[in-house]
Amino acid sequence: MTRLFKTPVFKRLAAGSMLALALSATAPAFALDDQQKKEMGQFIREYLLQNPEVLVEVQNALEAKQQTQRVEQSTKAIADNKQAIFSSPTDITLGNPKGDVTVVEFFDYNCGYCKRALSDMDDILSKDKNVRFILKEFPILGPDSVAAHRVANAVRLVAPEKYAEFHRELLSGKPHASEATAIAVASALGVKEAAIRKSMADQPNDDLVRDAYRLANAIGITGTPTYVVGDEAVFGAVGLETIEQKVANVRACGKATC
Repeated sequence: MTRLFKTPVFKRLAAGSMLALALSATAPAFALDDQQKKEMGQFIREYLLQNPEVLVEVQNALEAKQQTQRVEQSTKAIADNKQAIFSSPTDITLGNPKGDVTVVEFFDYNCGYCKRALSDMDDILSKDKNVRFILKEFPILGPDSVAAHRVANAVRLVAPEKYAEFHRELLSGKPHASEATAIAVASALGVKEAAIRKSMADQPNDDLVRDAYRLANAIGITGTPTYVVGDEAVFGAVGLETIEQKVANVRACGKATC
């Protein structure tokens, strides 16, 4: 999963801090003098050195708590933003427009994980004729990605019937996606460059990108690809089987996790 930021150092520090607080909580309810504080510090240090596995347990507990909070945040945000996530008129819909389950993908044309996950989308659409698949333009990997998505938006407006093929060609291509490579792909599909550039000038996708970032921030999305299936955000290139199971769960119980 392509991420905006990573914090492994923070996790280690947080785990150590939580353990220190937990151990300190066992001390008597009166203030410690300097000598007692020194002894307590030595005790904590010796305990950690003799039982380093405790740090792993604390870190795992911290990560589990953070994951629970992330799921709660994303579930509430999805419920609060259903219209923008599932029914925006500016998004491209593939598959069955009246499908009983909708899969939304936030993606970036320069995301390597998105490129590898392209076949998952195609497999789902070929195997399940009752899935509605929405592509949510979410350029997070620099100016070239922003420019490539601006071209994509122009293709959507100028030649919407070409968008699906354009999307597959640009996302599956080896060249770094940029304005130039995106226009080259569109031109090869018969979309005139002059029409693309006019659309980019007249109707830039700045508002659409801002809307995608607002949604991503609310849901807790920090990288691509991220899917929304039913009531749940699915973070990362999780693979075909996981997405298919989420779709099956929505049909079975109305939720992505039954």
